[in-house]
Amino acid sequence: MEAQLEQIREQQKATWNKFSAGWRKWDDFTMDWLRPMGDEIIRSLHIKPTDLVLDVAAGTGEPGLSIASLAKDGKVVITDLAEDMLAVARDKATAQGIRNYETVACDVCELPFPDDTFDAVSCRFGFMFFPDMLVAAQEMRRVLKPGGRLAAAVWGPPTQNAWITAIMGTIGQNIEVPTPPPGAPGMFRCAGPGFLSELFRQAGFQQVTEKEITGKLRCGSNDTYWQFMNEVAAPVVMALSKADEATREKIRQEVYARVDQQYPDKQAALDYGTVVVSGTK
Repeated sequence: MEAQLEQIREQQKATWNKFSAGWRKWDDFTMDWLRPMGDEIIRSLHIKPTDLVLDVAAGTGEPGLSIASLAKDGKVVITDLAEDMLAVARDKATAQGIRNYETVACDVCELPFPDDTFDAVSCRFGFMFFPDMLVAAQEMRRVLKPGGRLAAAVWGPPTQNAWITAIMGTIGQNIEVPTPPPGAPGMFRCAGPGFLSELFRQAGFQQVTEKEITGKLRCGSNDTYWQFMNEVAAPVVMALSKADEATREKIRQEVYARVDQQYPDKQAALDYGTVVVSGTK
């Protein structure tokens, strides 16, 4: 791996390990929010009871743990860069009585599995952060059995995702936030029309399909929204760390006003838009 890509990988590993406590605290809330994309991934994979499945960039364990409940006579290998995130997944599996799984901390661009190993591969909101997305897709295809399926979810364009633009847009109006170079890992890196589908085709996948899924992040109040974003959203925390207390409070008030203007019901139910893409080896 190139030195620059390796540096990105190590920075990401450190970030996700750092934020694992916040993801543990908000796990029920977050997994409920992201469940529709996980359900669509699972639907696309056509899981059979005996399947061996790989869940890449699984974080706290989804949709891998849900897949394990379907592949009762098979197994799910749950992977992520951050060992501290996988620790949450293991605790959840224990609480749910799930045993047909294992966790492996690894890099998607160097998957430690033989060719033609898995019946299916899932990846929910990982692709846009991979240092080399094409290599990642090729690695997923390599470890799939012939005829195996990959399904992945990514965020749609900023205009569909007020849940993040409401706060990041307000931050950007108050403090200088560095603009990442074009193509750098980030939330909307895969948001272009057909972007991930074309990447799948380049990696050699066939019968590529995509489906748009929209919905709302239902926070119930501005206070909950602010607290959630400040405990799980790394870009928010990193940007606000550069602001003094007065500026942070100004940003908070402006975020509340912005949300109330966009969503007058006072429930802080903010829009999101995603795309789920699947393909066959």
